[in-house]
Amino acid sequence: MSRRLLKAAEAIREVVASTILTEVRDPRVKDVTVIGVEVSPDMREAKVSVSVMGTENQQELAIRGLQNCAGFLQSKIANRIEARYTPKLTFKLDKGLQNALVVSELLNKIKQEKSGAGSPDIDALDQDGELDQDDSIDSPETSGDNVTPPRGDTQP
Repeated sequence: MSRRLLKAAEAIREVVASTILTEVRDPRVKDVTVIGVEVSPDMREAKVSVSVMGTENQQELAIRGLQNCAGFLQSKIANRIEARYTPKLTFKLDKGLQNALVVSELLNKIKQEKSGAGSPDIDALDQDGELDQDDSIDSPETSGDNVTPPRGDTQP
C-alpha cells in the first residue's frame, strides 16, 4: 500500500474513532473500538475493522448501528480529508482481540496443568471453563498456610 493510502487510512481511522466516541448518539453503538481501516486503491471504499465488547447480539446491533450512521461518518471524513472521493464506509467485526483472549486463557490453563500447583478441579469448572461462584479452590494464597507477610521498609 502506498504512503498516501496509509495516511488516508490513518486519518479515516482517527475521524471515525473520535466521531463514534463523541458524536454518535445511536444507543446500539456502544463499546466499539476502531481497530483499523483498509482503503481501496482508488479511495472509493474503506473497510473499517471494529471490535465490539459484548454478546453476539450486541455485536450485530452495533454493526447495524454503524452502517446506519455511515453517511454521517462519511461527511465528517469529507471535512477532514482533501480527496476527489469520499470513501464509502463498510464495517466489519474484527474478532482478533476476542481470539487473543481465548488463546491467552488456554495458555494459562496449560501452564497451570504443567506446573501442577493451583490447577482447578475439573468438577469445579462450569461449561465455559470458569469457576462457579460457590466453588472455591484452596491455594496457598487463600488457605492461610505458607502465607508470607508483605515486605516493608520498617522492621517490627
